[in-house]
Amino acid sequence: MKPALILLPLVAVLFFASLLIGPAGLGAGESLAALLTGKGGAVVLVMQEIRLPRALLGVMVGAVLGLSGAAMQGYLRNPLAEPGLIGVSSGAALGAVLSLQTGLAAAFSLALPLAALTGAGISVALVLLLAGPRGGALALILAGIALSALSGALTSLVLNLSPNPFAVTEIVYWMMGSLADRSMEHVWLALPFMAGGAVLLLSLGRGLDALTLGEDAAASLGVGLTGLRLRLVLGTAAAVGASVAVAGAVGFVGLVVPHLLRPLVGAQPSRLLPASALGGAAMVLAADVAVRLIAPDQDLKLGVLTAIIGAPFFFHLLWRMRRIEA
Repeated sequence: MKPALILLPLVAVLFFASLLIGPAGLGAGESLAALLTGKGGAVVLVMQEIRLPRALLGVMVGAVLGLSGAAMQGYLRNPLAEPGLIGVSSGAALGAVLSLQTGLAAAFSLALPLAALTGAGISVALVLLLAGPRGGALALILAGIALSALSGALTSLVLNLSPNPFAVTEIVYWMMGSLADRSMEHVWLALPFMAGGAVLLLSLGRGLDALTLGEDAAASLGVGLTGLRLRLVLGTAAAVGASVAVAGAVGFVGLVVPHLLRPLVGAQPSRLLPASALGGAAMVLAADVAVRLIAPDQDLKLGVLTAIIGAPFFFHLLWRMRRIEA
């Protein structure tokens, strides 16, 4: 059975669950009627301004994280690779942290996501510069690790030297990752970057299939490895940078989802890419619904829950690899 036959209905069900579940305690019929007709007073405000952007961002963020993870694992041929490996996530986080610390985020509602996108753009430029025009997978990984370390250190420095405890608290909460309190402005801001990044990443399918035979074999089949790497980096930067800009750090989706779905597609990268996009959307939507059910009054962060789910899975992967090598 094709994964899409399972994942598409699952994403649809979770999308409607995200629309209908919340602290307001609204009825399903009343909620959907208010959403579709725009009539119903306060219910319309809840549905169109709070729940709909949150559900849409859940689909968008999950899809690009799952897709980016599958593309990164396919290119690097490493089951432990994930989208943040090339430093885009940490660069975007640094940009967002600077906007919070300087007060720009308070002065302008879209300053934070715009600063995060700027940080992601600078990060990808530095990664490409450090890796060089002909650098291979190893150069890309090393450049990403170096940039992630630098961005993480600068973020810690901002937190360490911040004279404003309220700004520090806001930064820490933002870095935990969440879809709460987002608006349609965030959706429209992130959509073109995520859509453009997704198009670039989905175009990698044929090249990643050939790359499973090795770089020399892929080159002999007419795959341009330099162009493949450039599309991978630019696509991941646009998609993941936009994700971090509007939702903060939501980890482990790009690592876990491709692993769960790989056996269902015969380990073929071109088939894994769209499946991982659907699987990522389902995972983030499910996690976002779960945070509302588990601790509705405590504002449990989405990134915290995905890390709690993902970290044990990561340990399982390491343990399985150790047993295979033994």
